[in-house]
Amino acid sequence: MSIVNFYKDKEIFVTGGTGFIGKVLIEKILRSLPNVSKIYILMRTKKNKTPEERLKQLLEIPVFRRVRNEQPESFKKLIAISGDCYEKGLGISAQDKERLSNVSIIFHVAATIRFDENLKTSILLNTRGAYEMIKLAQELPKLEAFVHVSTAYSHPDLQEVDEKIYPPYADWRSIIKLAETYDVDTLNILFPKISPKHPNTYTFTKSLAEHVIDDHRHTLPLGIVRPSIVISSYEEPIPGWVDNFNGPIGMLVGGGIGIMRTFCGDPNVITDIVAVDMCAKSLIVAAFKLGTYSPSLPPRSEVEIFNCCNSSNRNLSNADIAAIGPKTLLKVPYDKCFWLPKASFTLCRTWHYIKLFAQQIIPAVIVDFLLIVAGKKPMLLRLNRRMASTLEALRFFLSNEFNFLNDNFQALEKIITKQEWFVCFPLLRIIFSPIRNNKSLRNSSQDKKVHF
Repeated sequence: MSIVNFYKDKEIFVTGGTGFIGKVLIEKILRSLPNVSKIYILMRTKKNKTPEERLKQLLEIPVFRRVRNEQPESFKKLIAISGDCYEKGLGISAQDKERLSNVSIIFHVAATIRFDENLKTSILLNTRGAYEMIKLAQELPKLEAFVHVSTAYSHPDLQEVDEKIYPPYADWRSIIKLAETYDVDTLNILFPKISPKHPNTYTFTKSLAEHVIDDHRHTLPLGIVRPSIVISSYEEPIPGWVDNFNGPIGMLVGGGIGIMRTFCGDPNVITDIVAVDMCAKSLIVAAFKLGTYSPSLPPRSEVEIFNCCNSSNRNLSNADIAAIGPKTLLKVPYDKCFWLPKASFTLCRTWHYIKLFAQQIIPAVIVDFLLIVAGKKPMLLRLNRRMASTLEALRFFLSNEFNFLNDNFQALEKIITKQEWFVCFPLLRIIFSPIRNNKSLRNSSQDKKVHF
């Protein structure tokens, strides 16, 4: 069966549709799978806007421009479902549950991705939210595939991570009960004791969510996709599209406009990154693989896991990126720059703070003082504080190198027929081709224009 035929007349339920990955996923489904029947998107009321109003606003952003121009009628397939993964029962009404009764495919993308999020919120949204999604899935008689989005860093104490479930760090049922019982401050105090191997609440709660999924593998067609660090799009729907400054994006932009001059991390570490359109396409094909599992085969004994990563192909280190970036930005600069971009990595925290004070804090104080004298609002010192906080959250990932095995992920490419390359073209080549050529990128950074 082809991918297009598999999705024909299917009803899909997406959580996290307003997030970075969710937007690109929905856009790709609308544009490349025209025979999909309906796409339900779980959305909560926010800033006094109803889910329907938020959906309408969502479709006006640039990422949907191509669909809006080529297939505007496809927007009629999108239906907002009022709810929240933070709530028990997902906050979905009985009437909306009835509307979901014909759903065949679930993409559970919703999560809080803030590394500094308090433990209570992370547990209730990332871990209990996954459990509430499982309970909903069990009520859907036509369900064929449930794809849960985790993270490749759900086991940060392992240097090599295979596509399998590892022993739990804690019992997810007990952790959910703790979050439902105790307040934010108490749980934050307990976090280092509950999971000393995790650098933040995000990786911890996502690892627990994997065990929520694994414990229900015998009753549902479940799969887990583990993206590494998700960055801007490589090709679709707009090359280089990004709509947030989370994670490394804020760090790269800060360095690009000349505000960030120093990074605390290992310059020799090769960081694993993946483009957001690559991640969205892998979700679509993973659901296809789960939904076409032959009934004649024995029931799956394990959850299918796909490490959406580039460990086997990447070559660029932190130092390489820091060297290539400024040379590229001199040819294609940002609209607004504070200073010529020039940043470097260091493992020595003392040296990092000396450079931070001399090259960032002092200039920020001077510029803010001049802004105050000119009657304008100071901003540079505040930006430096935010960036320093982001960098501190990323320091663990910038200082440690991981090897993510991804045979299952790479095998997804083989199940796409030649006639369907337009659906997910090119699925793995989107990322692997540029990274296979990283050596040429290094050479070209010295005397040629670099194309990312």
